[in-house]
Amino acid sequence: MQADKVIHVLVLCTGNSARSQMAEGLFRTIGRTSVVVQSAGSAPANHINPYAVQVMAEVGIDISQQQPKQVDSLLGQAFDYVITVCDNARDNCPYFPGPTERLHWSFADPASVVGGDDTKLPAFRAVREGLTACITSFLDDHSYHDRTA
Repeated sequence: MQADKVIHVLVLCTGNSARSQMAEGLFRTIGRTSVVVQSAGSAPANHINPYAVQVMAEVGIDISQQQPKQVDSLLGQAFDYVITVCDNARDNCPYFPGPTERLHWSFADPASVVGGDDTKLPAFRAVREGLTACITSFLDDHSYHDRTA
């Protein structure tokens, strides 16, 4: 595949408040001009989880202005890849017409972890690191890294 081709990626999870929002920020940062990315949820939350915002800020990525959105609002758009990051989204992912490739990366919901900062922050960091590894590998495998970086 060509390194100068721009790919369109949609990342889905249920609430679109943590995992998919973190993945959107990571794709935008790692893929730079090679990736156009959006995220959405099947049952979007009212706001992004503050722990997701915090752990992304720790690595210099600001997702504080991103907003959860309903996947149905994107149904008319074309995506090269639709990536689900939770099992519920995989099971309830709508059909996207065209040559869309569906991928699934299963991550436990860090927002479901019970406890305080000392318990929740490590869970969100683990998801961030797992997403970083998946996205880096995906972009390497598909030769979509922005070579100007």
